[in-house]
Amino acid sequence: MHAAPRLDETAHMTDSADTRVEPPYTGDERQQLTAFLDFLRGTIAHKSAGLSEPDAHRSVLPSPLMTVAGLLSHLRWVEAYWFDVSLGGQPNRAPYSAERPDGEFEIAAELSLDQLLADYAEQCARSREVTAAMGLDDTVAFRGEHRLSLRWVLIHMIEETGRHAGHLDVIRELLDGVTGE
Repeated sequence: MHAAPRLDETAHMTDSADTRVEPPYTGDERQQLTAFLDFLRGTIAHKSAGLSEPDAHRSVLPSPLMTVAGLLSHLRWVEAYWFDVSLGGQPNRAPYSAERPDGEFEIAAELSLDQLLADYAEQCARSREVTAAMGLDDTVAFRGEHRLSLRWVLIHMIEETGRHAGHLDVIRELLDGVTGE
């Protein structure tokens, strides 16, 4: 059974085992940006689901940090930084620092795949709340004298999430041969 389209009837669905909703072919800028980001967030969850714990934490690329678990943790904290900290003005609670720049990847070894998926889903829900409360052109002070808009954050998160979805494509295929969108 397919999920109901979120934005309009022009949304196209993926196969029945996949709960992602493809972005609609029409809609305003906000609808398009949030729908593409949500599709990519769903892709991250879809590519990560169904792995064994050892496979979720196993590195198949030269970097020992590039695991499914590591990428889920990284993306959870990237969402938190841009939406909660940068746009929302919340304190940064991330497990990384100047002394431990890969902390979000490193803590993934201590967390189950189910916990990582749940943390990512929870953070994405909080990010959607921040997004819903702002206009695309709303800005906040950022890194000194700069201004940061919701539009910039959404575009950046589409890029960041899409890039890591590509990493998950490669990692998943190397782990168990699963390919596809």
